[in-house]
Amino acid sequence: VCFSDKDYENAIKYYSEALELNSSNAIYYSNRSLAYLRTECYGYALADATKALEIDKNYIKGYYRRATSNMALGKFKAALKDYETVVRVRPNDKDARMKYQECNKIVKQKAFERAIASDEIKKSVVDSLDIENMTIEDDYDGPKLEDGKVTLTFMKEMMDWFKDQKKLHRKCAYQVQHAEKITICGDTHGQYYDLLNIFKLNGLPSETNPYLFNGDFVDRGSFSLEVILTLFGFKLLYPDNFHLLRGNHETDNMNQMYGFEGEVKAKYTAQMFQLFSEVFQWLPLAQCINSKVLVMHGGLFSEDGVTLEDLRKIERNRQPPDSGPMCDLLWSDPQPQNGRSVSKRGVSCQFGPDVTERFLDQNKLDYIVRSHEVKAEGYEVTHSGKCITVFSAPNYCDQMGNKGAYIHLRGSDLKPEFHQFTAVVSILYSKSLYLLGLSSCVVSPIWLW
Repeated sequence: VCFSDKDYENAIKYYSEALELNSSNAIYYSNRSLAYLRTECYGYALADATKALEIDKNYIKGYYRRATSNMALGKFKAALKDYETVVRVRPNDKDARMKYQECNKIVKQKAFERAIASDEIKKSVVDSLDIENMTIEDDYDGPKLEDGKVTLTFMKEMMDWFKDQKKLHRKCAYQVQHAEKITICGDTHGQYYDLLNIFKLNGLPSETNPYLFNGDFVDRGSFSLEVILTLFGFKLLYPDNFHLLRGNHETDNMNQMYGFEGEVKAKYTAQMFQLFSEVFQWLPLAQCINSKVLVMHGGLFSEDGVTLEDLRKIERNRQPPDSGPMCDLLWSDPQPQNGRSVSKRGVSCQFGPDVTERFLDQNKLDYIVRSHEVKAEGYEVTHSGKCITVFSAPNYCDQMGNKGAYIHLRGSDLKPEFHQFTAVVSILYSKSLYLLGLSSCVVSPIWLW
């Protein structure tokens, strides 16, 4: 009943209680795995699916759940092996065969990319472009940059253009990305109309109204391209007053799995996505405000002793590794109990209030602000006020019913003030199946029984 009502947290609770009474029931583990998948706890989902198969190696749904979990974690070869098992046992299952074909396509594509990879320094996409000589057709009546520069007039026209679901000319899209300095952030997940609502409620960015967006501005929603070009544009318009950080979804694997790559290719070209990928790799991983507050998308670290100087030394122009400080900044989550534990996501770790306290003391900071997790109220204050989570995508994935929030930091003490808001309209998730024949939002949830 809880699962049907999308009350996944209580569904997990009751399945856990059932397992305390009967720990040898593969179905309970499999069903709890599904609930974990719906809440994006892919590490826990993988563990439960594996346990179900340990109990009953013939339980086909267990293979399907484990494949889905591995797929969400980017472990495509492991996922393919399980999908093969499902298809072999159920050859007439169209859904399973479709997932197998999609996974097999990705595995082959990755193998091909490795085969043609070179040790030579990779050239920028910009080197192959002649942006200045690109022609804007006479019948294009949309917004244009003025002498190649972003202006406030251009930004207002572009936002209205996107609001009407029209496409910015490719020359302008390239111009917005092609800049010497770019920093990016925000937990908006392609929800363009909710981004507009933030600007309506809180005012447009300006020299007197600065913003910081804390990662994950693409994937899930169908208007990621419009979100990112708007954010890039404001960064160029107000480079010293509009700040953006990298999230775990500003990476190739996430973009391939959750929609942004497919959206860009559908609206523009593969080359356009390659340039976005390059730009994402230059985004800062964290920002320190007035030597008091550290902001990052994910959270703190798998080991003690990390300093701000260590963060400055991270080579960020790359895809994130599977472990280490760069991975932790993008992926880790807080937990209520002291110490560290295995991540519910299957990547990085979970860190307790004692970890937060030691990090802040060592680096002489007051608290951290992070995002990365949907919260019912749009924000959450934990670790005795030392760890704040803010999430700015209301009614996430068009089904969670959560509020969005943003924070004001004022005065010399930077005391946080929380402002909540609700979704403006349905996110209008794409029906054009950008990604591998699937909607950008529902890649993970739909791959379930």
